[in-house]
Amino acid sequence: MQRREDIRNIAIIAHVDHGKTTLVDCLLRQSGEYRDGQLVGDCILDSNDLERERGITILSKNIAVHYQSVKINLIDTPGHADFGGEVERVLRMADGALVLVDAVEGPMPQTRFVLSKALECGLQPVVVVNKIDRPDARPHEVLEETFDLLLDLGGEDAIGDFPHLFATSKAGYATLDPDEPGESMQPLFDIMIRAIPGPEADPDGPLQMLVTNLDWSDYVGRIAVGRIYSGALRRGQQVALIQADGSTPTVRASEVHVFDKLGRIPVEQATAGDIVAVVGIEEVSIGDTLSDQERRRALPRVEVDEPTIQMVFSINSSPLAGRDGKYVTTRHLADRLKRELERNVALRVEPIEGSDGFNVSGRGVLHLAVLIETMRREGFELSVGKPRVIIHHNNGVAEEPFESLVVEVPPEKLGPVMELVGARRGQTVEMASRDEYTCVVFSIPARGLIGLRTRLLNATQGTAIVHHRFEAYRPLEGEVPGRANGVLVSMTAGQAVAFGLDGLQERAELFIAPGDVIYEGMIVGENSRGEDMSVNPTKEKKLTNIRAAGSDRNILLKPPREMSLEAALEYIEDDELLEVTPNFLRLRKMILKDVDRRRAARQRA
Repeated sequence: MQRREDIRNIAIIAHVDHGKTTLVDCLLRQSGEYRDGQLVGDCILDSNDLERERGITILSKNIAVHYQSVKINLIDTPGHADFGGEVERVLRMADGALVLVDAVEGPMPQTRFVLSKALECGLQPVVVVNKIDRPDARPHEVLEETFDLLLDLGGEDAIGDFPHLFATSKAGYATLDPDEPGESMQPLFDIMIRAIPGPEADPDGPLQMLVTNLDWSDYVGRIAVGRIYSGALRRGQQVALIQADGSTPTVRASEVHVFDKLGRIPVEQATAGDIVAVVGIEEVSIGDTLSDQERRRALPRVEVDEPTIQMVFSINSSPLAGRDGKYVTTRHLADRLKRELERNVALRVEPIEGSDGFNVSGRGVLHLAVLIETMRREGFELSVGKPRVIIHHNNGVAEEPFESLVVEVPPEKLGPVMELVGARRGQTVEMASRDEYTCVVFSIPARGLIGLRTRLLNATQGTAIVHHRFEAYRPLEGEVPGRANGVLVSMTAGQAVAFGLDGLQERAELFIAPGDVIYEGMIVGENSRGEDMSVNPTKEKKLTNIRAAGSDRNILLKPPREMSLEAALEYIEDDELLEVTPNFLRLRKMILKDVDRRRAARQRA
């Protein structure tokens, strides 16, 4: 084995909103490889529509820049805990990691998660304290907190001389001293070359390449992305594909690409240490190994943490099914979920016996909500059930996932936060004051987190900052309170009428507006009381030829409450479904007819 000095493979890891993608923008602009006007806008790597709309990174991206005759392969990773599966698998391609930490917030829950995974993979960390230009920045304190976190995670061997820098992506410079502004990102380029080793590789050994990502092209089909650990891979070479079931079919790598700038370029041959994209292998999956035909040796498969949240996906069975979407059958749904499994390694899909539904498991509500949003934009119609946590049984003891919840809130708003989290069986672990905010760390069952973010934001007038990450499985806690209010359920089908809604808004908050198409069993509002109520939103005013003075009045309706996909998923209860179509989100009862719901309630009693 030997080290390649002409290449560096580096992952950029951090908590959400600590500036990873913005830092990559800055490195691209200062690399000297682009003309003015070639790089347009911000967050250049967030090319996905959902990423731009939500302002977060969902998929990991590979790019390459050149500095002083060294090629630097940069891997931008998501910062949200729900997309941890993306981080875990791409870290296998890297030799070092830039650990970005916000100069105000310091190490956050996801910082601990991604840093622990980087240390498990043996990566050399380089700490970058970002956003030092913020007026409330505390760079030296944050650096000490990050150092303590590294020691706490057992990273003494990786620390060495503790390579670190201070930077501001917005102003475009890095510096060794936060009190002395720099001129460019050159110190960051220098420390990446100096502190992070080149890839350890065996160029003369048999071919071994681990597939850690999949891409798709309408022209060439599936593209396998991964790192070559040993040997060389040539265009048109016959290789062995070692799959999860142990089978080793012979396949042909019709094209080999390496990453260059923002794209990929074809090459005749790539050698050990390179991150490559291979075209022409349709049967490949994430975790497979491309190996030499004569000496077939598999690399350890990609291991990711188990999912914690489960939902039931089924076809749309409402009276309005098929009016809006293009893919509405169980076969369409099954094929789409099967395709998603090929590239989303943190996802699990199991058919439900005796029904047309599927149990879909993921890392969190946001993880599954992004999948649902992607499907509806592709033209799918489906029904989704209430999110549930996955219970494990360990030696006869039922265990549920617990999460570490961090809430930053002004001190005067702390009371409602403690009350809401405490009611959901959250335990206070740590509390500290930071400038105008109080930071509280809780340990809470994952069940208690479902629907909590919306309530916290409402109770604190939107001032709370909420983060969470998976902590551990622990013995099952008692009951967690659900939704306090009942709902208004339509007893008729038709179009909502302003006159009918006017009589309902006095006792409820409405989810629909006049003219909306409704059906029996559809949820049209939230009751002010705890029980469900059947209503008639299509009720019209009786018209006569007799007019009485003062009998007419203007109808003033409040705007209906519009819920996002995640908010709707967290709102529904066990007997309810979310109907998802390309243009509409509708809440409904699982049993549509009122008489059938009453009969089912009597049977349960």
